Amino acid sequence: MSIRFKSWLIIPITSLVIGSSIAISEELFTRTIDYLLPDTNKVKTFSRPGTITLISTNKEIIQKLGPATREKVKSGKMPLLVKNAFIAAEDRRFYYHNGVDLWGVSRAIFRNLSERSVREGGSTITQQLARTVFLSQDKTLTRKLKEAALALKLERQLNKEQILEQYLNNVYLGSGAYGIADASWVYFSKTPNLLTLEEVALIAGLPPAPSIFSPLVNPNLAIRQRSIVLQRMRKEGFISEKQFLSALKSPLDLKPSVPKYFNSKAPFFTSWVAKIIPKLLSREQLEIGGLQIRTSLNMKWQKNAKEIIQTYTPEYLEGSLVAIQPKTGLVRVLVGGKDFSNTQFNRATQALRSPGSTFKLFPYAAAINKGIKPEEKFQDEPTCWYGYCPKNFGNKYMGQVSMADALKYSLNSVAVKILDKIGFEEVINTANKFGIGNQQPLGKYLPLAIGAYEQTVLDMTAAYAGVANRGIFMQPSPVEEILGPDGNLLWSQADNGVQGVRAIKEQSADILNRMLKGVVEDGTGIAASLKGREVVGKTGTSEGARDLWFIGSIPQLTTGVWLGRDDNKTTNFSSGEAAFIWKKFMLKIEKDFKKLSFTSR
Repeated sequence: MSIRFKSWLIIPITSLVIGSSIAISEELFTRTIDYLLPDTNKVKTFSRPGTITLISTNKEIIQKLGPATREKVKSGKMPLLVKNAFIAAEDRRFYYHNGVDLWGVSRAIFRNLSERSVREGGSTITQQLARTVFLSQDKTLTRKLKEAALALKLERQLNKEQILEQYLNNVYLGSGAYGIADASWVYFSKTPNLLTLEEVALIAGLPPAPSIFSPLVNPNLAIRQRSIVLQRMRKEGFISEKQFLSALKSPLDLKPSVPKYFNSKAPFFTSWVAKIIPKLLSREQLEIGGLQIRTSLNMKWQKNAKEIIQTYTPEYLEGSLVAIQPKTGLVRVLVGGKDFSNTQFNRATQALRSPGSTFKLFPYAAAINKGIKPEEKFQDEPTCWYGYCPKNFGNKYMGQVSMADALKYSLNSVAVKILDKIGFEEVINTANKFGIGNQQPLGKYLPLAIGAYEQTVLDMTAAYAGVANRGIFMQPSPVEEILGPDGNLLWSQADNGVQGVRAIKEQSADILNRMLKGVVEDGTGIAASLKGREVVGKTGTSEGARDLWFIGSIPQLTTGVWLGRDDNKTTNFSSGEAAFIWKKFMLKIEKDFKKLSFTSR
């Protein structure tokens, strides 16, 4: 081989080695940069910090909290007109650059300098998506460099259509609208596929300053922005001259709507959930956003309960209804009043009301747990203790009666005698185990036996659910589980679980349920009886008929109903009204339950 030939051979080999080295180095450099940058898959599950979605048991969205995209256009369903409008308005060379458009940056700088104002931005759609998902809005050189690097990575790992769809589903478009689907609804009460050219152009003009250009805030500025977008769409060949002129002359025909899922479908329930969530998660978990709260709410039952409370509660009274699953403590229904829009005061969780005779549950439970039998006789007659003289309803007395009959007919004098016989400690400890009197201590006074200490509907219903659960009290809860933005489990009732408390012996609970069954069969709670079903429960009426109660159970569900006035004046009704509403509710939902007995579940 000649020296000349060897020299010529060295040249391509050297070029190949150098070229390969450069290529390998570039690949290694790119991979290193990509490794240091966030995972681009985050764009597919992106949620803004603090966003929470509340879901019912049948996976129906109840409400979305925080700066959430409330509805998104599904992949492959983004209307072409929408895509063209945003490309013309924001990034006309979108399909030709690799995430950073140097030509576009140069053009924007030249135009802004020549017009001595910021008329055009240099960020591509890809850069804007990177900024939305991964970065802040700080106008610093470091942020711009990170934005460019992330945009290049997005372009390497996602195709153009994926990038464009994610941008259009997440871009802020003013007036609480995040993404094109939200904006279509907020401004025009439409879905994106029904938007006209002039409507699409108006929305596409919002991203540079959405809070200022919003047509609900500055309609004239919005129309000016619409004109700019239409001109750009005509220039890019997306629309004809005829379409351009027609859209340009169109009036601003807004049909505003509240963002979807902004208002809760069960506001009394979700306002309670919002107070519970911070007790279950850390501040950091709450701040990451994208949380899904799978609540305990049965939306169908909730709608039934709301309708019944509104329909059957006497006009000048307020009403509340709570339904709890005894075995789990999960709150399936919670109605805190007739109309949340009139008052946000939650009568299920916030209102402290006299429980009246529903409180008798605890003296009777304590007595049975101590071994006193339902057949044991007590003298029902006018009796005074150190000046305290409780009276029966209507001043009627039955003489010698069994403890079971005393409960059936809700005799006040016997309830106080039972308390006097077994002692305050037994009754208060029993109530505490059923979740009553732990926040606000119960005093050692004889009126305790007949409901002198105010309680919430939620707490009283949960206590009765504990009896229905054969003596095991479960803390009431509105949450089944909480999922993070990637679907990872952050909290669940099963895992963090709510452990039951043995409040009374199983045998004692069975006896008490039989006695409460008598109340419904032919006692004060007869208005709540259901044909062919075991129902246990108790009525309650506070002094002056200011509070009307019925709390009743079938084996699978305990429901409490309260009626009264917010000003605590007399109602001029009886607890039979509450029992009637309880029955109306149960008749609506009873087909969802098998017929069971309390001792053969």
